[in-house]
Amino acid sequence: MNILVLGSGGREHTFAWKIKKSPLCSHLFVAPGNSGTAELAINLQVEVNDFEGIKAAVLKHKIDMVIVGPEDPLVNGIHDYFLNDNSLKKVTVIGPQKAAAQLEGSKEFAKEFLFRHDIPTAGYQSFKVNELKKGYDFLESLSPPYVLKADGLAAGKGVLIIDEIDEAKTELKKMLVDSKFGDASAKVVIEEFLDGIELSCFVLTDGENYKILPTAKDYKRIGEGDTGLNTGGMGAISPVPFVNNILLDKIEEQIVKPTINGLKKDKLPYRGFIFIGLIVVDNQPMVIEYNVRMGDPETEAVLPRLNTDLVELFVAIRDQTLNKIYLNINSKSATTVVLVSGGYPEAYAKGMEISGLEAVSDAIIFHAGAENINGKVVTSGGRVIAVTALGEDYKSALATTYQAVSKINFKGMNYRKDLGFDL
Repeated sequence: MNILVLGSGGREHTFAWKIKKSPLCSHLFVAPGNSGTAELAINLQVEVNDFEGIKAAVLKHKIDMVIVGPEDPLVNGIHDYFLNDNSLKKVTVIGPQKAAAQLEGSKEFAKEFLFRHDIPTAGYQSFKVNELKKGYDFLESLSPPYVLKADGLAAGKGVLIIDEIDEAKTELKKMLVDSKFGDASAKVVIEEFLDGIELSCFVLTDGENYKILPTAKDYKRIGEGDTGLNTGGMGAISPVPFVNNILLDKIEEQIVKPTINGLKKDKLPYRGFIFIGLIVVDNQPMVIEYNVRMGDPETEAVLPRLNTDLVELFVAIRDQTLNKIYLNINSKSATTVVLVSGGYPEAYAKGMEISGLEAVSDAIIFHAGAENINGKVVTSGGRVIAVTALGEDYKSALATTYQAVSKINFKGMNYRKDLGFDL
């Protein structure tokens, strides 16, 4: 079948790399893609929220299946767009419909869902601009640190964790009154702080059945020791070493099953990936957030460990036969280190030539913010390259990953040198 992957990051390059291995894939397209996907597929110059452009591409290239990488088009209703168009409705879309995508599109919606279905999570209240005083009062009732979350999509940067009450009040005002995160912070969710260690759980569902993919842990902050500004993600490790079978059972029984059952009860149509951000507090898993797609850079650490044909899984989602598939997972660890542009996550330069990619032989290179200009691969985004290697455990995998990283260079290149420091 002909398959289209929507997106342009490391996650989408990883999808393309994995899909290309499947005998079920005849022709592969990525829109808009990057320099890495161009080596595996045909890149189409269509943006992920240009639904009309996507429709034209799907019809022109006789696409049978669309894999939606990022959250934006899902929250904006691309799955519904396909279902409501007679010429598109037979095309399989991997990703939830708009109503279910609100699990990521609105922090308040997600918290209400969690409380409604008795899924463990932090206490919270949400506030609009005319409720600033109430927001201040709620902050006063909490112990530090204070967690402020923009309700809407803010490209992974809308969460603030603040130690001082006065600073928390100032930031709340900036979010609500000064629109610090634009429309995303027209409403702000304030949560009680949970002290524990975080990990990501990935679930595939066909709306009836589910499969749990390997766990991963990502590193969000730009600086060593988890300091500095939040980023889209500086690296990932899979599986998470501290997750034993007892904890996995708790995650499945207390979180995954109630989530799948909750989607059914609430009649939220869901076929695709559910990314559950977890924190483990006193050996109890609790939900920090839902995302309605795979994580990035976790995808680059999780999919290389999946021996099962990814397209077979997508076909099972289409046919609602996921219960009949056996997940074959590589027992090795995978680690991913992300190379970013100097200055990221703030202002950074683009167009820097990347050298050394061809010198890497014992790791997999996934392109993210990179493009091919006149035969040269140059930087085009903040997160530029993700380097993944496998090993017997995460330490040996990291050693190989960092060895590969040492061969790559571009002006201003920056990366975290301490992944796994907290394990």
